Amino acid sequence: MITGAARARHPVHRPRHTNLGAVTRAEPSLPPVEEAPPDTGFRRRLIDALAVAVRENGYADTTVADIVRYARTSRRTFYEHFSGKQDCFVALMTDRNNEMIAHIAGAVDAAAPWRTQVRQAIEAWIGNSQADPWITLSWIRDSPALGEFARQLHRDAAEAFITLIQNLASSTSFESAGMRRPTRETATILFGGFRELIAITVEDGGDIGTLVDAAVGAAIALVGIGSDPPAPGLHRSLD
Repeated sequence: MITGAARARHPVHRPRHTNLGAVTRAEPSLPPVEEAPPDTGFRRRLIDALAVAVRENGYADTTVADIVRYARTSRRTFYEHFSGKQDCFVALMTDRNNEMIAHIAGAVDAAAPWRTQVRQAIEAWIGNSQADPWITLSWIRDSPALGEFARQLHRDAAEAFITLIQNLASSTSFESAGMRRPTRETATILFGGFRELIAITVEDGGDIGTLVDAAVGAAIALVGIGSDPPAPGLHRSLD
């Protein structure tokens, strides 16, 4: 699943039987074959087909021929929607990131105690990654190798996650505990650190679900000490 020289630095083992917690590597299901409007249905079908191919073969070993075969369409149709495999991959990861952001935001109860909110966000983040670990790993490991082609994708994704972390940690429950909105630096550390931890765990055939407690502890510690300075006289409590 790792392209070029990155594969040598980060070998990904795809054991026939991996311990991914509740997730099992089910046989991929082909996208539907019903006819669809050319500007919407076929584009969606091709993106879904790329996801199937990445789960099966990894991004580096996936070809346009694989994508159109899984999509049950033609190369001509593919090139009507995408300039190439990289373009399709960026579309897949853009959708994936948007879905994950929405999933995490929707899982947090802003009225709950702040520690509970941290756990809800982490459980949603890891649970979403666990639901499709090979796509998650491809996003983390393969997309950086696309260079300039995916630079905006990475900037947009990082900005979305940083904003999400800052917003989630700015609720009344956090303010009542004496904390302020986390800095961009703190949010960036959380985003980057969790991504790498998830990637390493998938590469090693581990169970992503076991990361929850460690990630919650790290987030609580970082949010507690990495927020903007409180107003003068405001006592910050981590209880």
